[in-house]
Amino acid sequence: MPLTDTQVRKAKASDKPTRLFDGNGLYLEISTAGGKLWRFKYRFGRKEKRLAFGTYPEVSLAQARELTIEARKLQANGSDPGEVKKAQKTAREAEGKNKFEAVAREWFGKRKQNWAPSHSDKIIKRLENDVFPWLGAHPVDEITALEILTVLRRIEDRGALDTAHRALQNCGQVFRYAVATGRALRDPCGDLRGALPPARPGHFAAITDPDRVAELLRAIDDVPAGLVVKSALRLAPLLFARPGELRMARWTEIDLDKAEWRYTVSKTKTDHLVPLSLQAVAILRELHPLTGHGDYVFPGARSNGQPMSGMAVNVALRRAGYNTREEQTGHGFRAMARTILHQELGIAPEIIEHQLAHRVPDALGTAYNRTKFLKERRTMMQTWADYLGKLKAGAEVISLHGQAA
Repeated sequence: MPLTDTQVRKAKASDKPTRLFDGNGLYLEISTAGGKLWRFKYRFGRKEKRLAFGTYPEVSLAQARELTIEARKLQANGSDPGEVKKAQKTAREAEGKNKFEAVAREWFGKRKQNWAPSHSDKIIKRLENDVFPWLGAHPVDEITALEILTVLRRIEDRGALDTAHRALQNCGQVFRYAVATGRALRDPCGDLRGALPPARPGHFAAITDPDRVAELLRAIDDVPAGLVVKSALRLAPLLFARPGELRMARWTEIDLDKAEWRYTVSKTKTDHLVPLSLQAVAILRELHPLTGHGDYVFPGARSNGQPMSGMAVNVALRRAGYNTREEQTGHGFRAMARTILHQELGIAPEIIEHQLAHRVPDALGTAYNRTKFLKERRTMMQTWADYLGKLKAGAEVISLHGQAA
């Protein structure tokens, strides 16, 4: 007799698995723990096989009967219902792996070990907040340039143009990874070149006029701040390292006698060497009695074994009277040095770029290495420190071919 809903609902477990048959090969298997599983028994190729349809009550009696009819139709047409189900599952899994979010997370997982945690966090949060909600469920090979632009316009409309550009860059990286892994034929982001307004120049605000630099250096000397933060602020223009690398500097990386700071660049994971000018060494020697017993050159104010806050330098700049959005930010000391070293002191761009730890291949395709142009960079760093010192003192500076007076 066919089963009824009441029989199925009231069926109880016993000390061994039991089966309640409905007919046409369908039965309900009840485990000793009380679980109820629909199964379909059939023969294919002279072999007895079984196919699971799901658990009760998630799959009702009526639904189980419909699944039985479908399976019997496949069987009548010469197909094995079990193999068809496996093929459908494989197709669904493949489709899921081809969704933009799945491809993006796969790409991110393979790349993040080469990035600093702060950098990788920004990328995944940008994708999760601004891209996945609209593109994540779409097959990566079906997404159009117009759909991507719609996402970018949404970011742009809230005033985050730089974030829109970075989101476009990340999407392009995901699509190129999809092409490389055989899940897409092309990167549609290339069609959007010029679609966004240029990112606002000076995203990291920087002062590059020598007269205004002189005012800034004098303001830094007068800023009300503790020795740790003030030392970091005074070193920032001398070293023009990335702010995160400066605040994370460790005493074990610094050799004051050799006047060198060696560390690993967080962005590229390459070794880097910063020649220290006499002025930089003097600042570090003054600070060493206070923080030299610990790990970080610039420890946090709470003395919890952590470096100072990532906002400390910018806060000090604001105390000095500078708008860190429009005038000068901690990261802007890099742009300040790049511009003035070349335009005012006549330093060759490739020497400056190497000191900035940028990956700029030379004519032979050689990537950055920490010792290239080292002699020239030592001279440049001392020339730069002397130049800044004379600016601050108000001395006349002659800006010709790297000669300062």
